Amino acid sequence: MTGKTDIAPILRVALATPLRRLFDYRAPAECAAPIEPGMRVRVPFGRQRLIGVVMETALRSDLPDGRLKAVIEPLDDRPIFDRALLELLDWAAGYYHHPIGEVLSAALPKALRLGASLRAVEERWRLTAAGHAAYSSGEPRRAPRQRQLLAALSDAELSADTLQDRLGSWREAGRALRARGWVTSAEQPLAPQPQNPVLPQPPPGPTLNEEQRQATERICQSLDAFSAFVLHGITGSGKTEVYLRVTGQVLAKGRSALVLVPEIGLTPQLVARFRERFAVGMSVLHSALTDQERLSAWREAFSGQARIVLGTRSAVFAPVPRLGVIIVDEEHDASFKQHEGGFRYSARDLAVVRARRAAAPAVLGSATPAIETLHNVEAGRYVRLPLTRRAVQAAPPRISLIDLRANAHHAGLSTPAVQAIERHLGAGGQALVFLNRRGYAPTLLCTACGWIAPCTACDARLTVHLAAARLRCHHCGADAQLPERCPQCGFAVKTVGQGTERIEETLARLFPGLPCVRLDRDVVRHRGDMEEAMRRIASGEGRILVGTQMVTKGHDFPNVTLVVVLNADQGLFSTDFRAPERLAQTIVQVAGRAGRGERPGEVLIQTEFPAHPLLAGLLAEGYEGFARTALRERSEASWPPFSRLAAVRDSAATAEAALAFLTEARALADRPRGVRLLGPVPAAMAKRAGRHHAQLLVESTERARLHRFLDAWLPRVESLPSARRVRWALDVDPIELF
Repeated sequence: MTGKTDIAPILRVALATPLRRLFDYRAPAECAAPIEPGMRVRVPFGRQRLIGVVMETALRSDLPDGRLKAVIEPLDDRPIFDRALLELLDWAAGYYHHPIGEVLSAALPKALRLGASLRAVEERWRLTAAGHAAYSSGEPRRAPRQRQLLAALSDAELSADTLQDRLGSWREAGRALRARGWVTSAEQPLAPQPQNPVLPQPPPGPTLNEEQRQATERICQSLDAFSAFVLHGITGSGKTEVYLRVTGQVLAKGRSALVLVPEIGLTPQLVARFRERFAVGMSVLHSALTDQERLSAWREAFSGQARIVLGTRSAVFAPVPRLGVIIVDEEHDASFKQHEGGFRYSARDLAVVRARRAAAPAVLGSATPAIETLHNVEAGRYVRLPLTRRAVQAAPPRISLIDLRANAHHAGLSTPAVQAIERHLGAGGQALVFLNRRGYAPTLLCTACGWIAPCTACDARLTVHLAAARLRCHHCGADAQLPERCPQCGFAVKTVGQGTERIEETLARLFPGLPCVRLDRDVVRHRGDMEEAMRRIASGEGRILVGTQMVTKGHDFPNVTLVVVLNADQGLFSTDFRAPERLAQTIVQVAGRAGRGERPGEVLIQTEFPAHPLLAGLLAEGYEGFARTALRERSEASWPPFSRLAAVRDSAATAEAALAFLTEARALADRPRGVRLLGPVPAAMAKRAGRHHAQLLVESTERARLHRFLDAWLPRVESLPSARRVRWALDVDPIELF
């Protein structure tokens, strides 16, 4: 280009567009203070006005002076991202090969993306002169709610919260009066809450055993420098107490803690533990919050009012001034990987990168660490801190297999399992029955013509939900009425297989009068559902617990003495190389719910393959033995962590179009040395939600070589005409091969 300008400063702005670039703008002519990197600005973009984030400043632009537009206005008086967090997000955009503007957008609450104030504000309402005159004359005579609002504001200006307390629902009346010019509203910044630099002494907590003490001391010795620790503790070994002790030391040094959990269901339990221990501000971030709640929590963290920030995956981007430690609980959990939508990242991996940049320790806790995590321990990059004993001195549960080929079973429950449940309930314990399949039954079958209720939008069958009398697809959400007869031949239909709803029904019939609590996404749908279920279990009101993977996520059920695992064979013969790891983790995690109190626990695993090496190895050598075998097998097959993967996934209206785009993309690759392209192939479930899915894998034994290839290849893929006719995305370090 010609006509370069030397106007200073040039602001290089990231905008939430699919374009992998920054956009140059002039600073506004009149600006009270300089605009710094990390601040939001409103800019013209074509016919639109967009909100972006300044990434850097420059003395010149490659754009001609006549095309260089000015920023409309800055939205902040200080950076919304500090330098360390801005650099982390820039690094993440490069590592995951995603447009920086969309990465920054994913790191902010929706309200801030739309221009909300950086600081907490209060909405104030008052009467105008016309409003005072109208009220004095008795107006409005036929709108009592508007009249009440005028009366409330006749003496003084009031906040929106005060109006809500006094009048209840008042917004509609307020909008009507504002339209008539009788009232007006404005936002005013709230004064920051004073912070007490001297923290109250937290209660001492339980006495640590020797392993807990050593782990705590080792982490606390590194509070002023980066180290990555793997707190590898068996279920019930007291990992949370180590988190609490480390956090106490961080707070005492005047710094803050970031704690990540995989599921919303774990959040109330962990929040309660932290609030019992520390009398400091705490901010909680997760997807179940409303936009306003999320904004408030973000502001508390940003201001430093919240000294502890606890949340799910996206909380890894939370603003945490003076970050002193990052804790990732249940680090192995797949929920830490964003594998849908645009920006696909691993919160666990970003937590380690963020801790390094903050010169703070990262603590990754799990009873079943990911194979990649254990490989990092072996390579000396992470430090393993073992907790091999349960904190309450209880012995690990006794685990045994039930051979379904040799034992009678009805409705999914074998005779030995039913007898064991009866025995443990009779002794005053609670029983947990685990089945990773919700609904009543996975299949509705016609016994005459063989019709099986299909999902017309997916290569899947509809699941029976008997209580709701519905057929539902768990992949696309399709919903239909449950038929009484076969729609194809008119003959009777029957359910085949078991889901948690059917197991609950069977247990209620076998053990009448003993309340059963079910935990799955069909019953835990609204705020408070999980807390109510936990209350029923903790109080002993629920004697039998039935659940899906939701019950494996670190919950503490001290009175559960028996765990029965149904259909443990899922995953034994999957084509996904990570399926055995997920199955082993699930079995170990759910088994760990038994015997966490003072009474011994028992675990029964139902299987039709009792001699399978995975199950036999878990019983003989535990998870560590399984992990050693898995690492050896992956090394021999050159699968992660001994190689690096990226997956290009797409979907189209037809299978041919989905495969054609990936075939064209592969043809653009210049036979790179040390990089293999595998595929393209249809996805394991090729048709989902009415679209056909396919994938192309890119593999290399060297991470740097893989990323150099992606840097050169992706711009060429984006330029393909067929790229605009499909939906496609890149997933770096995929954890599921669809």
